[in-house]
Amino acid sequence: MIEIVSIFIIAVALSMDTFSLSLGLGTMNLTIKQSITLSMIVGIMHFLMPLIGIIIGTNLVKTFQINSNLLLGIILLFIAGQMLYELFLKEEETVNLNIFGMFLFAIGVSIDAFSTGLGLNAITSNIFLSLLIFSIISFLFTGLGLLIGKYASKLLGTYASILGAILLISIGILHLCK
Repeated sequence: MIEIVSIFIIAVALSMDTFSLSLGLGTMNLTIKQSITLSMIVGIMHFLMPLIGIIIGTNLVKTFQINSNLLLGIILLFIAGQMLYELFLKEEETVNLNIFGMFLFAIGVSIDAFSTGLGLNAITSNIFLSLLIFSIISFLFTGLGLLIGKYASKLLGTYASILGAILLISIGILHLCK
């Protein structure tokens, strides 16, 4: 029982990035299809990234010295730039966040899950259940963040979009400075 509680706590911690960043993306007035697709991609990546982390192992990560904060920072700044571009230059009612952008977002918020996968064997012997929990929680947190962001956008309009972009830029810069 303690093992399952630990896995849920880890899943929530891993999903906090996606929740906060989904708040910003929710202000982009995504369609329902885009929101569901993005949530599903993030959920799938939170299943696959720890699995890849387990498979690759700690030795290869030490060899290549992957800097997850730098990668996440660049991805977040790219997405924030896309948000601002769509807001100020195209002035569309809805934003066409393409599948490539969704995968970039999902990879960016799943880098921590990759790192968690490296040590997951030390936490639990039930890897599949852990990955399933990570996937479901991140799917739910992404969807909830997008929904709350969309609601805030309807109340605050353009100001919410600017606030969302500022949030992404701030978190992106924070990760670049780590």
